[in-house]
Amino acid sequence: MAAISLAPSPQRREVLARRIRLLVAATITYNAIEAAVALTAGTLASSTALIGFGLDSLIEVSSAAAVAWQFSAREHSVREAREKTTLRIIAISFFALAAYVTADAVRALAGSGEADSSLPGIVIAALSLAVMPFLSAAQRRAGRELGSASAVADSKQTLLCTYLSAVLLVGLLFNAALGWSWADPVAALLIAAVAVKEGREAWRGDGCCAAPPTTALLKPSGGAAEDSCGCRPGCDCRA
Repeated sequence: MAAISLAPSPQRREVLARRIRLLVAATITYNAIEAAVALTAGTLASSTALIGFGLDSLIEVSSAAAVAWQFSAREHSVREAREKTTLRIIAISFFALAAYVTADAVRALAGSGEADSSLPGIVIAALSLAVMPFLSAAQRRAGRELGSASAVADSKQTLLCTYLSAVLLVGLLFNAALGWSWADPVAALLIAAVAVKEGREAWRGDGCCAAPPTTALLKPSGGAAEDSCGCRPGCDCRA
C-alpha cells in the first residue's frame, strides 16, 4: 500500500498563514464597525435580536483576535501548539453569546418590552448578508488547506454571522412592515441555538481538517485516496 505526502510545503504554509492573517484583520475591522452600529441601533430600538447581533459581532472580533494571536507566530510548530487554546476561546465566545441572547429574548417574550422598528438595523443586516459569505469562504479554504481547525472554526463563526444577518433581517422586516414585535426575540432565540451548536463543535475541535495531513493511503489498485485531506466522513474539504 503506497503513501503520498499531502501536507502543504513550508512555503505554501507561509502563504496560507499570511492569507489567514489578512482575512482575520479584515474580519476584525468590519465586525468592529458592525458591532458599533448594531449595538447603538439595538439600544435605541430596544431590539433584543439587534443587540444580540451586535454582541455576536464583538464575539467575532474576539474569535478572530484569537486566531490572529495564533497566526502571529512565524513558526508553524508554535501555531499548532496554540490551536487548542484558540478553539477554546472561540467556543466560550459562542456559549457566552447564546446565554445572553437567550436570557434577553425570554425577557422580551415575557412582556418586558417590545422592539421598535430600526432602519439602521435593517441596513447593517443586509450589508453583512452580502459581505460575510465571501470572508468566510476565503478563510475556510485557506484553513482547510493548511489543516487549521481554529481557522476553520473562526470561518464558521463568520458564516454564522451570515445566518444571523438573514434571521435578523427577516425579524426586523416583519417588525417594521407588520408590527410583529415578537418576531424579534424569536429571531434572537434562533441565533442562540445556532451559537450553541457551533460552540460545541469548536470545543470538541470538530472540523473537516482538524490536523494537517502528512500522508494519504492509496488503495493497492491505485484508486482514489481515502480521506485524503483528513476529513470526517461526509465532510467536503474543498467546499
